[in-house]
Amino acid sequence: MRLLVTGAAGMLGRDVVEAARDSGHEVVGLGRADLDVTDPDAVGRAVDAARPAAVVNCAAFTDVDGAEERTDEALAVNGAGAGNVAAAAAASGAAAIQISTDYVFDGAKSAPYVESDRPGPVSAYGRSKLEGERAVAAANPRHAIVRSSWLFGVGGGNFVATMLRLGAERDEVQVVTDQVGCPTFTGHLAPALVALAERDATGVLHVAGAGHCSWYDFAVEIFREARLDCRVVPATTAELGRPAPRPAHSVLVSERSDAPRLPSWRDGLAEYLAAREVAA
Repeated sequence: MRLLVTGAAGMLGRDVVEAARDSGHEVVGLGRADLDVTDPDAVGRAVDAARPAAVVNCAAFTDVDGAEERTDEALAVNGAGAGNVAAAAAASGAAAIQISTDYVFDGAKSAPYVESDRPGPVSAYGRSKLEGERAVAAANPRHAIVRSSWLFGVGGGNFVATMLRLGAERDEVQVVTDQVGCPTFTGHLAPALVALAERDATGVLHVAGAGHCSWYDFAVEIFREARLDCRVVPATTAELGRPAPRPAHSVLVSERSDAPRLPSWRDGLAEYLAAREVAA
């Protein structure tokens, strides 16, 4: 099948393009320099030219803190932009796969979030992604909305890369203990997205690394696996004072029997570190 991947120059987009090609599919990958998803006419022309069976929209405004001040920009990309991609796909007879986030939830639930739980984002970023979910659902009946979380991969900046850099520069780092989620390796998520396109999956699906941890626990494991002698100092979200509020507990699991199950976040971390060695 032929796939169109928007945001193809980003961390997840690059892995989706690679996973699709590894599965024998024809892929058209368009990065931000190639396609502005906020321009509906440009999106329509791009989809018409590609004539895909499915469009995987990896284009996103991902600066969680920046979205608090640049709310209009975040909404334009994550909200209206996602709707533009889905509408163009529908007009071309293609399915739409939209990537969303655990940040559409408020984090007040003590148990893991499932697809039927009511969203309630607490940040501008989360609200923009929820707007995108709604725009995609309204624009294309053949849509799959895939919520994932805490992405890390070789093709872009992420928490693991930041910790590795800081761990090489400092003796200690402060990391929050009161935010819990599911770290997800894009090298695991990308093939799952391709598989969903292959079987024309629809509806909302939670697809994230198995298991869960706090950012603090994640940092400890990163330094242990990388054999870096850096002390992780526990801190609270209030102590670090980031601009955007974040859900305290945004663990994702699926209540759907047909949702892809990813390997554990620890396996993802090990594969990521090995991939970095190869790429270095």
